Amino acid sequence: MPARLSRRDLAGAAVLTAALGATIAATEADAAPKSQSGFPDGFLWGTATAAYQVEGAVHEDGRGPSIWDTFSHLPGKIRDGSTGDVSVDHYHRYKEDVALMKALGATSYRFSIAWPRVFPDGTGTPNPKGLDFYDRLVDELLKAGIKPFATLYHWDLPQALQDRGGWQSRDTAQAFGAYAGYVANKLGDRVENFFTLNEMLTFVEHGHAAGVFAPGLTLPPQGVNQVRHHAVLAHGLGVQAMRASARRPIRIGPAENITIGIPAVETPENIRAAEIATREFNAPYLTVMLEGRYTDAYLAATGADAPKFTAEDLKIIASPVDFVGLNVYTPSFFVVATDAAPHYRALPLPSSYPHMASPWLTIGPEALYWAPRHAATLWNAKEIYITENGTSSADQLAEDGQIYDTDRIMYLRNYLTQLQRATAEGVPVRGYFLWSLLDNFEWADGYATRFGLVHVDYTTQKRTPKLSAAFYREVIARNAVA
Repeated sequence: MPARLSRRDLAGAAVLTAALGATIAATEADAAPKSQSGFPDGFLWGTATAAYQVEGAVHEDGRGPSIWDTFSHLPGKIRDGSTGDVSVDHYHRYKEDVALMKALGATSYRFSIAWPRVFPDGTGTPNPKGLDFYDRLVDELLKAGIKPFATLYHWDLPQALQDRGGWQSRDTAQAFGAYAGYVANKLGDRVENFFTLNEMLTFVEHGHAAGVFAPGLTLPPQGVNQVRHHAVLAHGLGVQAMRASARRPIRIGPAENITIGIPAVETPENIRAAEIATREFNAPYLTVMLEGRYTDAYLAATGADAPKFTAEDLKIIASPVDFVGLNVYTPSFFVVATDAAPHYRALPLPSSYPHMASPWLTIGPEALYWAPRHAATLWNAKEIYITENGTSSADQLAEDGQIYDTDRIMYLRNYLTQLQRATAEGVPVRGYFLWSLLDNFEWADGYATRFGLVHVDYTTQKRTPKLSAAFYREVIARNAVA
């Protein structure tokens, strides 16, 4: 996914500083089966990618244009002036890339399906050739002993739908449901696990408030709030359509960029403050999806700009899911407030706070402990996947042609140690998808930022596993962080 604004920038677009609303009783997560040490037995280890970021082949086999095709071709929108037209050519090199996953020892792979490949116009007649690629990819994964996890939407809205209003229109949520049902019917015989939409917070706030992601809009507050509502409505409609259309039982959940409240000092008072903050900061996304209501504080804060919705909408949005996917990168620290509501106080990060190669990627390993713990406590999530986590690095080629990304290894070791802490305490995390398998088109950063375990020469498409790939292979083999 990566390439983001800072949390401070997002705050201006999102109403995420809402006061204390109704609280939730804490619930204890079911304990996962434990191995003697390390992660639970059967824990899934994988990597993640997204269609527009890796596939290329944007004009092949009947694919229609997406909003990212349009946006990336606009001058000045992408840091290095690049596009995803070719990217890392995964569309033609998927067998080589699956072999790389197998060499890692990966047991799962999270990929996204390009909506404009399957429905070039967003709705109407499907394009069989568009789905053929995913048929071949799934078969190759299964042949390699790798479990496929498919994401239905990773930001590449068909341009035809954008031309008809995009996420500002309720019709787009309905169109997503139809598309999701079709894919579940065609792939559900071999793909058991599906994610609906990836990071609603990111594509809504960046694309419709800040205007730095496709489709590049800067809507007023009511418009942004309505887009948020249509996104979560699409999730619910997708869940319902997929269950109705699949030819066998399938498993479904969201993959959301959770805003994580971390207690700056782990006292009971600060922990509770961080829980309250997490619930309210995620009010328009995870909270409404998993509770079936917008918090009182969110509605009070948005006031006349609140989204228009019905009681039936909320029932659809809260359609039962089988698991929760969490994309986890950066920390937000909180302490208890001693005055009136909201009873928590966000702590600004000092200018000296460390970050990785991407300035927005501040380092907070505890995020990978608190994110799933909060999901289990606040929303009684019984099964959780870390659907994205990883880091950028300078990734310089050494004289011997290798990439010694020891900073990425440091990052992964520290974050995974915190995830191991969570599973040891019984937090029901069942798998981890590292972002990303390959260097790729990193949205507004283009190819200037590298997140992959595997280096890609964008001229020759040569793949070279980095030192971090060897580290991750050892973690998978041991099912533990040493």
